[in-house]
Order: sequence, then C-alpha cells, then structure tokens
Amino acid sequence: MDSLPDFPWDSLAPYKERASSHAGGLVDLSVGTPVDPTPDVVRSALAAAADAHGYPQTWGTPTLREAVAAWFARRRGVPDVNPDGVLPTIGSKELVAWLPTLLGAGPGDVVAFPAVAYPTYDVGVRLAGAVPRAMDMTDLGSMTGSSMTGSSMTTPKLLWLNSPSNPTGEVLGHEHLATVVRWARQHGVVVASDECYAELDWRDGAGGSSSGLPVPGAVPSILDPRVCGGSHDGLLAVYSLSKQSSMAGYRAAFVAGDPALVSRLLEIRKHAGMMVPWPVQQSMLAALTDDSHVAEQRVRYGIRRGRLRSALEYAGYRIDHSDAGLYLWATRGGVEDAGAGSCWTILEEMAGLGILVAPGSFYGVAGGRHVRIALTATDERIGAAVHRLTNVAAEHR
Repeated sequence: MDSLPDFPWDSLAPYKERASSHAGGLVDLSVGTPVDPTPDVVRSALAAAADAHGYPQTWGTPTLREAVAAWFARRRGVPDVNPDGVLPTIGSKELVAWLPTLLGAGPGDVVAFPAVAYPTYDVGVRLAGAVPRAMDMTDLGSMTGSSMTGSSMTTPKLLWLNSPSNPTGEVLGHEHLATVVRWARQHGVVVASDECYAELDWRDGAGGSSSGLPVPGAVPSILDPRVCGGSHDGLLAVYSLSKQSSMAGYRAAFVAGDPALVSRLLEIRKHAGMMVPWPVQQSMLAALTDDSHVAEQRVRYGIRRGRLRSALEYAGYRIDHSDAGLYLWATRGGVEDAGAGSCWTILEEMAGLGILVAPGSFYGVAGGRHVRIALTATDERIGAAVHRLTNVAAEHR
C-alpha cells in the first residue's frame, strides 16, 4: 500500500472551492460520470430480475456471453468471438486494477501502459507488486526496437493499450495495432486493450451508418481480424457499458478474447467471489441487444461536444486529438510555448470561470501541458460553461 500514489482528485479541492464560488455556480467537467438517465430498456430488465435469491454465475449466463459475442460481430467488426472467451466483470476499473495480479504478475515483472493514461493502469501494477512502465504507444519504434528487449529493459509480461484513449481521445489504427500484436506474440507478451469509448467516435464520417452509430470496426478492436490475423491468442479486449448506456452505477463490463486467458481469470474469480450480480447481468443483456439507446446517447454527447469545443477554441484554447470518447484534450498556444506544468495554469483559469477540469498531469508527466475536459454534464451546465468562455473571450477581443 505504501507504493500507491495519493488519490489525484483529492488535490482538486481548492480549485473546486474557487470554482464553486462563481455567481453562476460550479460547472464540474473534471470527471466522466454520466448524468443522463439510464435507458428504460435497461431499467426494465433490472426490475424484472429483482428476484435474485440465488448466487449468480461468475462466468455469466451462456445467453449473456453469446450476446457479447454477437455485439462484437454487429458493432465492432469482430465476427469470431468465442463465447467461452467472454467474462462479465464488476465494471472495467475493477478488471484494470486486478488484471496484472490475476495474470500472475509480481515482483520483477514489468507491466507496460500508455505514457498518458488512466491512473488505474499504474495502480494495478503496483497492487501486484510488479514494475510499472509508461510508454509512448504511438511510437512504433519503442515497440519494435531493441529498447524493449535490451539488457536494461525487461520485456513486459502484460501490455495495456487504450484506444480510444482516456484522456486524449486518440484512436490507434488497424496497422498500428497489428504491429503491436505481432511484436507481442514474438515476445510472449499478453496484450489487454481497453476499448470502453469505441462507440463514441467523432471523426469525419463517424455515425454515417443507418443506425446513427459509427461504422462497425471504424474504431478497431484488438480482436479485429485485420489486427490479430483471425487469432485471439494472447489478446484481451475490455469494454464497459458505463458510458454508452449510462450504466456507471450498475458496474457492468466484460472482457473477451483468448479463451485460455479468460479461463485462468475465471478460475481465480470463482475462488474470490468476483461475480456480477444477476440483475446486472440481465441489464447487460438488454443493453447489448438494443442499439437505439446508444445512438440516442451519442447524439446528446455530440451536441455537447460541438458547443463546448467551439467555445474553447473561441476562447483561445487548442484541442488536440479528441477523436473519440467523452473528453476534450485542451491546451493553450503552441506546445513549444507551454511549460510541462502548464495544466495547472489552465486549471486556475478555468476555476476563475467557475469551471472545474482535470489537469493532464493526473494521467502522466507527458500530460502536463493539457487539461481533460469532460462532456458529462447536463445541457444546462454545458451551456453555462459555453456562455462563460465566450463572454470572457469577447471581453479580450
């Protein structure tokens, strides 16, 4: 426990206090907590399964696992997910935190993750007693060169990917992912890909399908045949329904991929009692078989994103990456003009407007020039932020 970092959001208290003193009230864009109602189709399924007097299956019901496989085929362009390689989890954060331990990582083992990343990847490595290594996952040279296998650098036991990225919103392409998979297989490295924002693709042409959702496979999964060559050996994809279905409070997620790896996870989780409640499993089944509510939620986020991005750019901020997901990755001026800790200057500026955002340094040293701005606020609060940003910009023009 001594090796764990302080919980980063605790350090935002003084900025939240200042932002809360604004005459128009606080606009909290620092966390990605959904604010819109959970869809009726999900809540109805939860209520219908309320008589849950027996223990649920740790592996999930066959029907649920088959629904996950069908969802991958329908929505992610992955036609060959084996239901035996599917496992429901108690939210995705739980799996991220415990996967190194569940896969047997320990002292001396290296677990790699993106240099700008959700802090729980690092925390999970420390919980296992392993060695954390932050890497630039967009630099193929760092993945294929001798730096990964030289005498001073131990090859990782586990490699985390996150695409679309939290916090940057960057999407890794098929060819890039395929190169990573080839390297990992050459070196016996397990690859786990966190893909929780895949249905929130904002790039040109996204959402052009008749469903109102991104074209299947536009945001590639690590399990995509174009990435993995049709074999899921050594690969795991992690997905959560928290964002796409406003189910954060349900703790509803799953991991899918290599059946042999999933079987190892299942055996340990059965011993540890790590099982998704039966009513939640039934709610997941409802969410995974209904695309319409996901399309509706995507429209809501798209409108908020468009308004907020325009206001930020009008106020002089630059938005980098932010191709997908629920965040805008913002900075000021050119990178060469911004100091490594400039995220705190931006945080102070925003707090003066009554807007609370997250400093990029929460996500690694490489994030120190940016702030992460969430789209997860009501239309009214997004409107308040837009009004304040445009007003202060107009005053200085």
